[in-house]
Amino acid sequence: MFKNQLFICFFILLYGNSYASNFIDKGYYVIDLKNKIEWLKCTTGQQWSDKKNSCVGIPVKLEYKAIEQANTMLNEQIEGEWRLPTRKELESLVCKECKGVKINLEFFPDTPAEPFWTSQRNWWSPKFFWSVNFFTGHSYGRFVPEKELFVRFVKDR
Repeated sequence: MFKNQLFICFFILLYGNSYASNFIDKGYYVIDLKNKIEWLKCTTGQQWSDKKNSCVGIPVKLEYKAIEQANTMLNEQIEGEWRLPTRKELESLVCKECKGVKINLEFFPDTPAEPFWTSQRNWWSPKFFWSVNFFTGHSYGRFVPEKELFVRFVKDR
């Protein structure tokens, strides 16, 4: 009996919080061990504040054309080759168990519960792009590039 309880406790400690164990908090960015990438902790328009331990500012929605300019500015300000995430990468941030916003707010605070752009076009209807909605946790391939959505940048490790 004791061995079974010990095994269960070990299993829970090892696998119980596997979502959180995939990430390492590094201040303004988060290392994603599973995907071998780094995420900006804050949504575009916001900035990380070590003092407040949160994202400050107002997240902004961008149409697809404006993402390139925002990305250029980001790469000039922060070291690295930041880019839009793929659909698979952004879907990996969805936390189905999370209440409210479907993302772990410990690692990605102040994330709006709304759709975010991915870098991928919908292969069935190429005029549309894929997005991931952090209100529902689902992906949709129905937004035209003129639509304004939120953005979170990523870079390869």
